[in-house]
Amino acid sequence: MPQLNPTPWLMVMLITWLALLIMMAKTLNSNPITPPTIQSLKTSKPPLIWPWH
Repeated sequence: MPQLNPTPWLMVMLITWLALLIMMAKTLNSNPITPPTIQSLKTSKPPLIWPWH
């Protein structure tokens, strides 16, 4: 059984890790969603009640 050449797979793995690290850094540096206030909780609609639940 012939062996695969590891050179292109190593490059693919390194580029994938680099892309994941960049996406993770952008995600962690993004602004968090503002927490709900008491007023918005009071005016929110009640949860849906499904008949099969």
